[in-house]
Amino acid sequence: MIRQYLLTATAGLFLFCNQLPAADHVVYEGDSGPGKGKHILFIASDHEYRGEETCPAIARIMAKRYGFKCTVLFGQTPEGLIKPGSSLIPGIDAIDDADMLFLFLRFIHPEDAWMAKFEDYLKRGGPVLGLRTTTHAFNGLKGKYAHQNFNSGTEDYVGGFGRQILGETWNPKLGAGHYGRNHKFATGLNVVPEQSEHPIMRGVKDMHAMAGAYSARPMPNSTILATNQVLESMDVGAKPIADKAPQPAAWVRTYQFQDGKEGRAFCTTQGASEDIISDGVRRMIINATLWCMKMEDEIKPDADISFVGPYNPTTFSFKPSITDATPGAIQSWDSPILQAK
Repeated sequence: MIRQYLLTATAGLFLFCNQLPAADHVVYEGDSGPGKGKHILFIASDHEYRGEETCPAIARIMAKRYGFKCTVLFGQTPEGLIKPGSSLIPGIDAIDDADMLFLFLRFIHPEDAWMAKFEDYLKRGGPVLGLRTTTHAFNGLKGKYAHQNFNSGTEDYVGGFGRQILGETWNPKLGAGHYGRNHKFATGLNVVPEQSEHPIMRGVKDMHAMAGAYSARPMPNSTILATNQVLESMDVGAKPIADKAPQPAAWVRTYQFQDGKEGRAFCTTQGASEDIISDGVRRMIINATLWCMKMEDEIKPDADISFVGPYNPTTFSFKPSITDATPGAIQSWDSPILQAK
């Protein structure tokens, strides 16, 4: 009788567990380190540069090497499959206790309830880091949150979230757009000599990014940390193209949204999935994450920034590299990060 009861109960538990909805996000949490007790929220949804690969790769490093709790949200289909560029991004409630916001977005338009939480975070002056297309994170927002669109013409909020929070938007007519031939020319990044002692630049050298360069004119209160060089090919070590003068490629600034508190922000026009193969690019982004949280003392020039688990990124393209993956597919430390089958 007892044995039969246990068998029935076990079978019922197994059935129950298998009927639970799949997790709509990923959480990596380290055991120890300077980040223990702090929470970084990553949000990945862009159409081209594989933010869905970059974000979990950096999240694993910040969790395993530094001890942070790192939550990663993804653009998804209604069925829960990862869909780069989707405006359906479940899990935004995680922003309520986030100590840091790490973004890789492009032209999304979430619902008002999602945007309300996002703006609440900005009002409390939470640190923000944006990669690549996050300068034009929002497009198509209507009504109450339309001012966050990349092309916002609101008098005191021109350029929306990208321009007002990160320091730049997407506007080729005003010098913010592609610089050189994307997919043909890679990008070299160089530390601005006057900023070589900035905490974000500790240990940073030999930065090579596979994604093409952008031109940028960051807001006046921005400090340019690195500039770019358009290279004559995609090869590491390729020569710069002589008639392409260096452009701002990474900067920091302080923002204040409406009457909220001031917060730190970092932005780089690079950060695609293959860009972070470069130790220099990856170290800059990791250092910037710490700097944004006022953890400069924890930035070490020789800190371990190696990848955690397999990382073999796919080349950026408007064609998705994956179409049938859920966040649960990369939940473990050792699972490959969203490789096509």
